[in-house]
Amino acid sequence: MSLLAVGTVAFDDIETPKGRAEGVVGGACTYISLAASYFTAPVRIVSVVGDDFPEDALEHLRGRGVDLEGLQIKQGEKSFFWAGRYHSNFNSRDTLDTQLNVLADFNPILPESYRHSEYLMLGNLVPALQMRVLDQLAHRPKLVVLDTMNFWMDIAMDDLKAVLGKVDVLTINDEEARQLSEEHSLLKAAQVIHEMGPKTLIIKKGEHGALLFHQGEIFFAPALPLAEVIDPTGAGDTFAGGFIGWLAKTDDLSFANIKRAVIYGSAMASFCVEAFSIERLKTLTPAMIQTRVRQFADLVHFQL
Repeated sequence: MSLLAVGTVAFDDIETPKGRAEGVVGGACTYISLAASYFTAPVRIVSVVGDDFPEDALEHLRGRGVDLEGLQIKQGEKSFFWAGRYHSNFNSRDTLDTQLNVLADFNPILPESYRHSEYLMLGNLVPALQMRVLDQLAHRPKLVVLDTMNFWMDIAMDDLKAVLGKVDVLTINDEEARQLSEEHSLLKAAQVIHEMGPKTLIIKKGEHGALLFHQGEIFFAPALPLAEVIDPTGAGDTFAGGFIGWLAKTDDLSFANIKRAVIYGSAMASFCVEAFSIERLKTLTPAMIQTRVRQFADLVHFQL
């Protein structure tokens, strides 16, 4: 099934307790599309970069079957840039620098072939731009997933709520769920957010796994214990790519399969954190992914 991903393609400077990586490839759309490419095709992206973005990085995306027709390349301009430093627990970080560059006046334009995509992943972006993408679709996709963050809740809540009324699935972390709903209990928060539009809510809890709320059902997916975490940048976007990639592959939106999608997303995210930038996502095989998914299953399997 065709998948459309919208978000940033960018450069990152990253510092973690395990080291530093400067000028590496990042961006929500990059992580989403790479993760999803292991499950479904075509994966189409809508984003923007400057002419400073390396051609070999674009070739790698193409090599993974990612359709770049919707990627705008602005001549004479610089790509979006983010720099951050993670604390010793890897769960919190400080943003050191953000340079919007080409993103400052980004106008997402869907090529004609993209307007009929069957699955849509709206990566973390200005809510008004997410809405602009929805407005260009020829018909409503089978599934619309949206990721957002507390920054947009602070400065664009009305626009965000308007977009939430048009999506099926929302992925956010526990802090963001509490801010959006104004409820401390995650169960109550889920009920409030369901009323905003999304019938499915995924609350990401980092090293503590993820909670899935869907039409009165609840599912918990643990995080896989790892010997070493190098860089958590992009893990949430990788989760989203694996999640929607699995659903697009199977074209099955039952609760049982949505639970499987959460596990596949979690498995992809567990790979992402094992190296800086997208490096770990470059070296995966289907067999490696299946092995890790089985590890998740073994982690929680028991008999009454």
